[in-house]
Amino acid sequence: MTTTTVLSLRLPTERAESLKRRARRMDRSASDLAARLIDEGLRRADFSMIDFRDSPTGRQAFVQGTRIQVWRAITLVREYDGDIGKSAEHLNWPESKVKAALNYAEAFPQEIEDAIADNRTYDFEKLKRLIPSLELLHAPAKGPKTN
Repeated sequence: MTTTTVLSLRLPTERAESLKRRARRMDRSASDLAARLIDEGLRRADFSMIDFRDSPTGRQAFVQGTRIQVWRAITLVREYDGDIGKSAEHLNWPESKVKAALNYAEAFPQEIEDAIADNRTYDFEKLKRLIPSLELLHAPAKGPKTN
């Protein structure tokens, strides 16, 4: 269980009102939202190339400048048996982006493992309810090249 500490801080009135409005729209308390924003800001400062975005399944860590969640990058690295070079080549990324995902996952292993486990529970019909415009496409299997 995470321990917490009460911290008092002062915000300019305009920022405080903006925080309260956003919290209301998200059906959260201003205190909860402020804590989340501070946590994400500190994580961004501590881990290069990591960003946070809303997704249909909730707020998640993404590799900056991509559409790939950290947990997805970690899954790919595991599929390549930890080979950073092959993973980076697959994603068409510099190795530094794969290493950034690994660094974040090392610091927050439970967050990443939970996201991977959650992803296993989604089938196409569940995802379709979350993303109504989702379509299932079938591509023919590639056969061996012939000349």
